[in-house]
Amino acid sequence: MERNDGRDFPFYDGAPIDVAGWKWALIILACVAGIGTLMFYPSHNDLQALVPRILFLAIPLTVFIGFTGKYWKTLFKKPSAMDYLSMLGFWILNFAVSAAVGVIVMTVFGANANPSTNGLLEGGPVQIIAFYVGTGIQLLGEEMFTILPFLGIMYLLYTKAKLSRNTSVILAWLITAVAFGAVHLPTYGWNFAQAFLVIGVARLILTLAFMRSKNILVSYGAHVLNDWVIFTFALVGAAAAA
Repeated sequence: MERNDGRDFPFYDGAPIDVAGWKWALIILACVAGIGTLMFYPSHNDLQALVPRILFLAIPLTVFIGFTGKYWKTLFKKPSAMDYLSMLGFWILNFAVSAAVGVIVMTVFGANANPSTNGLLEGGPVQIIAFYVGTGIQLLGEEMFTILPFLGIMYLLYTKAKLSRNTSVILAWLITAVAFGAVHLPTYGWNFAQAFLVIGVARLILTLAFMRSKNILVSYGAHVLNDWVIFTFALVGAAAAA
């Protein structure tokens, strides 16, 4: 799945700088603090929710920048034409695979709707704009929540556990997908099959976008396309039914 373009994952092997294990532990803890803020900060509408959504991104990003200095930008490369095509391609792949897995899970285990857009139309244009701005920020936070631990786990497995590069990549890919599914349990009414199979599989595909491009903006772009299209269809459907 990796491109033959000379790009490699940053930090796992000491390039461009070495980030010590204890620093990765603090970065991962910052990701946990960020998701905790998003889940437990009191907000009653999407305008108020801008605060926890911003903090969700800002907390781990600030710690990451503090430990990597100017090299934090290695995660954020200027997208090339191929990167934009990858965003589109991984969005389509994610949609197709998630839909197929979702049908199976819904048939066997049942499924709960994402409540994110519930009542949004009643809030008017300001709340709708705040929703799209806020989810745009949150989705970048979700990428940081996944990709930073991915790199940290890869570093620990490769450098400390002395596993091969490929084994470290695969284990980090699987572990972070499970974690991503776990934090979505409350969103989907603690439906374990839906959180770990549907959301977990979607995360595997989105992380593949980063693994292929080595650019967090590619997985972010695919993630935004995926979620905003779903949210927009839900809003249009709600408006039509009103």
